[in-house]
Amino acid sequence: MKKWNAYFAAGLLLAGLLASLVILGIFWTPYDPTAMAAGPQFAAPSLRHLLGTDKFGRDIFSRVLKGAGTTCSIALLTVAAGAVCGTAIGALTGYFGGVVDEFFMRLNDALTAFPSILLALVIIAVLGPGSKLNVVIALGIVFIPSYARISRTAFAALRDVNYVKSARLMGAGPGRILMVHILPNTMPVLLPALTIGFNNAVLAEASMSYLGIGTAPPDASLGYMLSEAQGMLAANPWYALGTGLFIVWMVFAAGLIGEGLQRREGGVS
Repeated sequence: MKKWNAYFAAGLLLAGLLASLVILGIFWTPYDPTAMAAGPQFAAPSLRHLLGTDKFGRDIFSRVLKGAGTTCSIALLTVAAGAVCGTAIGALTGYFGGVVDEFFMRLNDALTAFPSILLALVIIAVLGPGSKLNVVIALGIVFIPSYARISRTAFAALRDVNYVKSARLMGAGPGRILMVHILPNTMPVLLPALTIGFNNAVLAEASMSYLGIGTAPPDASLGYMLSEAQGMLAANPWYALGTGLFIVWMVFAAGLIGEGLQRREGGVS
């Protein structure tokens, strides 16, 4: 069993603390995140309001908890959609090659020809802004090409190794070979890519919500809350600081886990 390294352990610790807060925010918050006059306007951080209140007297800590849950769930669903579709495409192209490879890789090239954020904006414009599902669909489509290329390389490298040849000689079909014999051995490559994808999804969702085309009120989103906080920096700096801290926390934790996974596979402590 490979030894855990400091990056991986620190990332798991930070991610565990963050997940605890996100789960807590799903079931309970100190105040209703949308309730007006939960406290005085622009109240400073205190034991009653840990991150203070905004211009409507709403509790910022409660809003950040809800917003973190929204951003985190969208990022996880986005990565899951992109990774599943991209890995399936990469598996088919990497294992079979030929016409299948040529068709999907040209389609992949067409998607990557557009800047990712621009492609997401176009998809959102077609589907309609303000819906969490539409944000997941748009970002999931944007993420497919990167996972397709990563998995294609991994599957192509493993399709002719000895244990795959043995399984083929014993009568195993392509489906079993792909799912049972090759896919588990691509995890050292795919798992770090998932953490990078999560980071990108968090930043992409926050950017879209900040621009007003992502998650819309009354749903809280860290990006939308940063947009709200922009006009209150002088009177209420803790709104932006608290919201930004949670975004940095998500990205930093996932980055540490990804670095730790790469170092474990590379044998570096």
